Amino acid sequence: MTEAQHDDSTSQDGPVVEDEFVAEDDSIIGKVFSRSIMAMAGIALIVCVVVWSVNRPEEAPPATDSVVAAPKRVEDDTPPPVVAFTDITVSAGIDFVHESGAAGEKLMPETMGSGAAFFDYDNDGDQDLLLMNGQRWLGDAQEASAATQALYRNDGSGRFENVTTETGLDMSLYATGAAVGDYDNDGDVDVFLAALGSNRLLRNNGGRFEDVTASANVAGGDSEWSTSSAFVDYENDGDLDLFVCNYIRWSREIDFEVDYKLVGVGRAYGPPMNFAGTFPYLYRNNGDGTFTDVSADAGVQVKNPATGAAMAKSLGVAPVDADRDGWMDLLVSNDTVANFYFHNNGDGTFSEDAVVVGLAYDRDGNATGAMGIDTGQHRNDGDLGVAIGNFANEMTSLYVSQGRRSLFADEAIVEGIGAPSRLMLSFGLFLFDYDLDRRLDLLQANGHLEEEINIVQPSQNYEQPAQLFWNCGPGRRRCFVPVDPTSTADFAEPMVGRGATYADIDNDGDLDVLFTQVGRRPILFRNDFDAGHHWIRLKLIGVTCNRDAIGAWIETEVEGDHIARQVMPTRSYLSQVELPVTIGLGESAVPVSITISWPGGGEQTVENLAVDRTHVIRQSVDGGGAS
Repeated sequence: MTEAQHDDSTSQDGPVVEDEFVAEDDSIIGKVFSRSIMAMAGIALIVCVVVWSVNRPEEAPPATDSVVAAPKRVEDDTPPPVVAFTDITVSAGIDFVHESGAAGEKLMPETMGSGAAFFDYDNDGDQDLLLMNGQRWLGDAQEASAATQALYRNDGSGRFENVTTETGLDMSLYATGAAVGDYDNDGDVDVFLAALGSNRLLRNNGGRFEDVTASANVAGGDSEWSTSSAFVDYENDGDLDLFVCNYIRWSREIDFEVDYKLVGVGRAYGPPMNFAGTFPYLYRNNGDGTFTDVSADAGVQVKNPATGAAMAKSLGVAPVDADRDGWMDLLVSNDTVANFYFHNNGDGTFSEDAVVVGLAYDRDGNATGAMGIDTGQHRNDGDLGVAIGNFANEMTSLYVSQGRRSLFADEAIVEGIGAPSRLMLSFGLFLFDYDLDRRLDLLQANGHLEEEINIVQPSQNYEQPAQLFWNCGPGRRRCFVPVDPTSTADFAEPMVGRGATYADIDNDGDLDVLFTQVGRRPILFRNDFDAGHHWIRLKLIGVTCNRDAIGAWIETEVEGDHIARQVMPTRSYLSQVELPVTIGLGESAVPVSITISWPGGGEQTVENLAVDRTHVIRQSVDGGGAS
């Protein structure tokens, strides 16, 4: 976020704290140290060359053995499948328009957007849609608008009806993101709304939502800015706990004191460097409808080692059992400070190990403007990929575990994502199999913060097209190939992308996509790609684990590919994807056998599942099968 400039006339005695400049000091020190090391290495190299020249042995005669050829790779000569996403927002009945509150003051929350969640709120087997909304600012010149959240019921064919009022979700707050999960294990999926200000927990009572925030003790601070959140059972006790990201210490007064400006434009939306950091929340589910804030004791409150101030500026969270030890870890993407890897110690506490495992910084050792985050085994080889959308002129990160689950390296460039994503400002992103060929592809929503950015940076635009990267499989020079968006006019249209999510809205087996925008309508894309590929969809029901089976792993072998997918609705940026897991099978129509690793332990094998249909599988302690 280097294009924004701080007004030198702004007082430095305001809320800007000194620790915010420590990262820049560390960066300078690191660069000087690196140059010193390089200089010493160069001198050592010269000395070695001189010594070798004086003492080198006589040259050996030419070898007569055959030269061993390097392993051949299949060239990237197979074009990616044509994009076949059709904008059906209006025809599907989605008439929502996001309210950012923007009225010319350029307040930072206005440009960060809100997310969306697909989930089956009424248990009819169809994926419904929840859209989070902001509101106008309260002030002398205007009153808060009546903008509310919006819930749309799916009729099963991909057409939606607005049921916001009748379900009790017609509430006004400056909502940012959501988490969905059955926290009380009663069979109905509940909703947590993250917000600027107090958050909300909404208990689903058979299709109508009740605000239980106060009794559950999860409102958080009135002055906090919560972003992405996740229901996850970090203790393996059978109920869902709650993790909530907080972004920066913000208020209108602080925003005006920071006073970012663009040359030739004036006041602008700026980066978070001169705002103080925060701590996330971790709430332990007590099993009786209440939660206890265990953030401090659990070890998720990370402090700047130089100042002791809160360090996190968190926008995304990806719960995943990264090391497959049976305990859910938490990966957190931070904006302009190091990312976090909260390793679950299995005793109710976490260790922050991002630097140790290689997830804290980019390949050059720098913190990035990290936004959305997702994980998945995109190479079907057991290695875990961690994708993070970053700011403009910072390529999308793709960290990949290196044959062992405690070490990652950023392989965005060699995997084919780096260069094409560099100019884009990426928010929501996720891994999913859009063409059902057994391999996870990558889709990301793009859009800049500032409407007038093109005036000062001709390479940047406020509206930017989404990017889809096709996973072309093993044996090629790179894993991902950018898909030409112009093959479908709807998908090529630039947008101000923020949240991104997916679900099979029309029950045809492939995954449809929705993007949210700032101050505009969302865009719902129906997936019309048809290569005749087969699939299975799996909805898991936990018995001894949490009822949604969040955190379960599903594994299967299909024509030599080892496919592993995790049940995890929390993905992307401020958003949630559907709970059922879709596995593409390519051209294989052979019945599938799967193995499920349930949260908290225990494996279950289910054999001979028919393709091209959805299977509901209930956890069984005696190895039962599908229902």
